[in-house]
Amino acid sequence: MSTTERKKQRKGSDTVVQGTNDSSVVSKASAAAQGYFRDPFIQHFVCKAGRRAPLINRGYFVRWRAVDHCVRQFLHATAKCPKRQILSLGAGFDSLYFRLRADGVLEGAAVFEVDFPDVARRKAALVAADVTLSGMLDSCLAPHTGPVYLSSSQYRLLGVDVREEPRVEEALSAAGLDWAAPTLILSEVVLTYMETQWSDAVIRWAAKLLPASVFVMYEQIHPDDPFGRVMQDHFLKLNSGLRALRQYPDLSAQRRRFLDKGWERCVCLDMNDFYLGLLPQEERDRVESLEPFDEHEEWHEKCSHYFILTASRGPSMEAALLVQASAPPVGPSWSPSSLSVHTVPVRLEGLGLASAWMRPDAVLLTGGSSRGGRVTEPRSLLRGQEGWRSIGVEASADLGVRLYHTVSPLPGGGGAVVYGGRSSPLRPACDLLKVTFGPPRPDAEKVCVEPVKCAGNPPPPRWRHAAAVVSHRGRDFLFVFGGKNQSESVLGDSSFLNLDQQNWTEIPVEGTAPAARHSHSACSYRGGVVVFGGLSRQGVPLGDTSLLVPTDRGFCWERIAVQPPPVPRYSHRAHVLGDRLVVVGGVWLHSEGVPGVVVISLTTGSSMEFRLDTSSVPWPLMLHSFCSQLMDTEEPELLLIGGGGNCFSFGTHLNPQPVSVDLRPALA
Repeated sequence: MSTTERKKQRKGSDTVVQGTNDSSVVSKASAAAQGYFRDPFIQHFVCKAGRRAPLINRGYFVRWRAVDHCVRQFLHATAKCPKRQILSLGAGFDSLYFRLRADGVLEGAAVFEVDFPDVARRKAALVAADVTLSGMLDSCLAPHTGPVYLSSSQYRLLGVDVREEPRVEEALSAAGLDWAAPTLILSEVVLTYMETQWSDAVIRWAAKLLPASVFVMYEQIHPDDPFGRVMQDHFLKLNSGLRALRQYPDLSAQRRRFLDKGWERCVCLDMNDFYLGLLPQEERDRVESLEPFDEHEEWHEKCSHYFILTASRGPSMEAALLVQASAPPVGPSWSPSSLSVHTVPVRLEGLGLASAWMRPDAVLLTGGSSRGGRVTEPRSLLRGQEGWRSIGVEASADLGVRLYHTVSPLPGGGGAVVYGGRSSPLRPACDLLKVTFGPPRPDAEKVCVEPVKCAGNPPPPRWRHAAAVVSHRGRDFLFVFGGKNQSESVLGDSSFLNLDQQNWTEIPVEGTAPAARHSHSACSYRGGVVVFGGLSRQGVPLGDTSLLVPTDRGFCWERIAVQPPPVPRYSHRAHVLGDRLVVVGGVWLHSEGVPGVVVISLTTGSSMEFRLDTSSVPWPLMLHSFCSQLMDTEEPELLLIGGGGNCFSFGTHLNPQPVSVDLRPALA
């Protein structure tokens, strides 16, 4: 490629990168308008406001909050300094200066913003044309020439390409930057769009020229797991690839990057650590109450793929660093063996669906959502001599729209109980249905759907709960535990439905019940139940294993001390095989990679984690909001159906086909 062609390509890429500013400012304005944070100035930089989805609003809140936390930490640490500075690289239409000026925290401080000349020119025009914004600037300084587009005593806006170090240094010096004064350098999703040689050079020259400084950076990590692949593909389609991810894919690589380029200390947190570790519970409760929300998996995945970093130069700047997480997270105890995953050649997708065996060769699928919207008609997967195929199901009555419900097989076969679920985060399903399976047919399965009117005191409506059949005094009961609903973010109650008499029954339960949770698993085991994992009231994944054991009077909770402790997770699926609990998929927060399969011995309390070998799966395999069935074959396998999610602003990914997991190495 010629030099001219390379320049044209670079210019085109730069234009696309500048366009990310316009999208970002609309998202920040949306979050501010919904009350996630207070920013009365961001609206002045938006030509056409729009309301984003709750997941986007939350994502931009945690981004805004992390940067704001670091900036105010720096201003607090340098409060006694006669002069201090904020240098924002690739500032775009950020309203940082105006917010800080309005809050009265810029005493002795100045804000310098640097961005492409076209972006700086547009921002200067917006400020000049707006009475509110221009009123925040004074005119005590003579107007500058060259790359300075706006200048006041505490604010300078420069139009310079950050990659051109000599020009940036010259322009900042001319604009009045004091290279010896305490300085915060801010890079909010900026350096990652540059070729690594240029972004490394920026990090290096900042350390060299600013001996008393702290560098704050917000960017992406983990490009190779399923969410990361969707994230990368999104930016590649926009022609604005995330260039730093190849060389610096995780937190440890980013720390080494800064330490190797002249910075003395570096603290780096992913956004789950920041949100759960540095924000007060009261603030999290406030944020989580602003909008109906049920995208927990996508929220934690988003936060796992972004980080906030602080690096310092000079002893006086150490006070401006982030606080490192106090305790290292539990890491998986990986087996050297991995489990093979193979695609099942059937086109079938869905989120929040539930399944049950109709017969040894047929799986009933109910509810969920797909690209076409909410799924109301049940479906079936049928296994024949030529493999699996999907066929329709004729239901005698409408199952309704429902996601995150349970389908529990009835003892003796021939039917199942459908309980709970929701059509939206404000509309839980309040009915309970009995589904009876008809005789096998080649073209379509047939099921009879009957509403069950239960006597007794029913539990509150819920979804993301767990249900399993237990036995008490020769009778079968549906045991329902946990979940959430439109008024309670997490439920911790348990209920028993007498399946013969169809009434909710009080049964004595002794021992300490597991903490309230949702998105956990419950499996029938020896007349009782084994409960694993879930998401706690505090929004933290759980990794405990509890047994509900039958007694003469009723049941008793017992905790299994599993060693090594499984990594906490939720939105997984689980099955009992003999005296072993097989847990597959889910979402965890801090460990590298994604959950595979953990096998827990219910008699000895031992456990082992197994990676999934997905090399034969040609698309990102997202194992949350899916369902699974343990196949009754001589060679034990799991059938995983559906799964995926709304990957923040990067688009929706749904697993297009079921997959099978060979369990033999895990059970050997």
